[in-house]
Amino acid sequence: MGISSSTQKDDQPTTTVKKQIFILSGQSNMAGRGGVKNKHWDKVVPDDCKPDPSTIHRLNASLIWETAQEPLHADIDTKKTCGVGPGMSFANAVKDYITGVIDLVPCAVGGTAIKEWAKGEKLYEDMVKRAKYAAGSGGEIKALLWYQGESDTSKNAAESYKTNMETLIHNIRSDLGLPSLPIIQVALASGDANYLEAVREAQKAIDLPNVVCVDAMGLELKEDNLHLTTAAQVQLGHMLADAYLAHFG
Repeated sequence: MGISSSTQKDDQPTTTVKKQIFILSGQSNMAGRGGVKNKHWDKVVPDDCKPDPSTIHRLNASLIWETAQEPLHADIDTKKTCGVGPGMSFANAVKDYITGVIDLVPCAVGGTAIKEWAKGEKLYEDMVKRAKYAAGSGGEIKALLWYQGESDTSKNAAESYKTNMETLIHNIRSDLGLPSLPIIQVALASGDANYLEAVREAQKAIDLPNVVCVDAMGLELKEDNLHLTTAAQVQLGHMLADAYLAHFG
């Protein structure tokens, strides 16, 4: 069932609710693997990630607005089992500080390298399509939250990561007609140890207007030493919220 963009109280005239859109993109740690073990999600939803039907919505894979709830990427990252990611804790953390409703647009897909997010590739074009649909249904795109790079912790990919990420930022801003679109990217917490720091340095070295970096290093990892735990995802959501409110709120 779709979400109405209008509200009415008593005898007051119907008013349009301000819709604040956030794109969630990247690979598995953005899609969320919190609580997933042996391809099964434990269905434990922390209080910080609880749904709020009146305030937090998501654009599902069929381009229908619905109440946002964990796992946010279940119908987007379909080849893997999704669990808790940072999106819901982010939304719950910012909702009291912004006007209107929060519309989340999940686009992340696990195991994807940055070259797969190049303009013309399916992942990129799907992200643009979903973002444009969200804005076209009556809302303002406020930021892109990006957590990706574990698949690029190899020699050649790490060396070109900064250039590829900067190109992605230019392309998404151009294609959405938002030259100043805020980008909050997450510096990696995991990946191939031989090239992890090279990708992290590339991420932190990006010096473009309205691009902010949040560092996930030190957040708790699951036994696979690759994915964030549920608690770490909640913490990351708060870090992303703090960064958004401090720089763009």
